[in-house]
Amino acid sequence: MTPDDPHAPDVRALLERHFEFNHTNSPPEDVHALDASELAADDVTFFTIRHDGVLLGMGALKQLDPSHAEVKSMHTTADSRGRGVARAMLTHLVDVARARGCTRVSLETGNQDAFAPARALYMSMGFVPCGAFNGYWEDSTSVFLTLEL
Repeated sequence: MTPDDPHAPDVRALLERHFEFNHTNSPPEDVHALDASELAADDVTFFTIRHDGVLLGMGALKQLDPSHAEVKSMHTTADSRGRGVARAMLTHLVDVARARGCTRVSLETGNQDAFAPARALYMSMGFVPCGAFNGYWEDSTSVFLTLEL
């Protein structure tokens, strides 16, 4: 995993697929995905996983405060699913948060069936349900999860 440019052409294509997936499976008001400019903000660190230069997945860590970070924009290419790419990215993001001194990592994801694999991954790594955080609101399509470090 390496920090990367969310404006890179192949990354932008994966971001487009990420947005399409979210908008297909969630009402527009409940899509909280960040665009390339937001992923390039000072409080966000954006990472990709590549193999021989080919993009396999992406993820970001948004620093909410000195002790709390949020996982954002986790998405893998269709060809890389089932190969451990998402687990490797999530492990990396949690490790980065821990190295920064965070005591908590949280995330928001969908409760629809399409998001079931993501929820299963997060929960298998110790994330547990929590309330809405950092300006989110409780709604009928979001699931909020957190991991105490």
